[in-house]
Amino acid sequence: MNEELEQLLQELKSTLPWFLAAGIIVAGYYGVRKYVTERRAAASEIVSSAYTTDELEDAVSKFGSSKSGGLLRLRLAKSYFDAGSYESALEIYESLGEKAPDGFADVPAVGKAQCLEGLGKFAEAAAAYDAFVAANEKSYLALTAKLGSARCVAQNGDREKALAALEALKETIADDDIAKSRVETTIELVKRYEKRAERSLFDAADAAQKQIEGDSAKKEEPAAEEAKPEPAKTE
Repeated sequence: MNEELEQLLQELKSTLPWFLAAGIIVAGYYGVRKYVTERRAAASEIVSSAYTTDELEDAVSKFGSSKSGGLLRLRLAKSYFDAGSYESALEIYESLGEKAPDGFADVPAVGKAQCLEGLGKFAEAAAAYDAFVAANEKSYLALTAKLGSARCVAQNGDREKALAALEALKETIADDDIAKSRVETTIELVKRYEKRAERSLFDAADAAQKQIEGDSAKKEEPAAEEAKPEPAKTE
């Protein structure tokens, strides 16, 4: 009996490490799973609750690698774009590339073109818009890209070509009132667009100095009037 008990104890000693290891693996699996679930929930919540650029930057730093990271980065890119930080927005769109979240695959390409337009790189932006349309004619962003291309053509110096393209586009969507309205609005914008004359830094400095001198002269005029002696009264 003692021999059998001793043998059983020996078997337990030899198998116990395996049971402990299995227990650690199982516990680790569920621990990781719980962590991932909680992290996804937190990331999903922050997607809908973060609004300012600072909030979005913080969210991206914390959850950028999570399943919701793509959406957070898209929102941050838009926030940068709206604030005029086109370089920062462009960097995000380029980094996303084809890794955009489901349902947003077309956004980085059009966003990149919009950033180039914002930076004044009109020829490059028009080419990016046109390339997107050529590859994604049925995309919900195709019209946005076509309008962007026309704007860039106008801003690059060929307003007549841009207007001709817009008028032709208008004819193809005559039955879509919303799309037609967007085209008409862009036509009016292009008609009113006037390219600013390029000025050197010296011209700009000279104009600024003249403005300062003019403002100073206006401030001195009332003082000069007050300093004038009153005419002597004659009886």
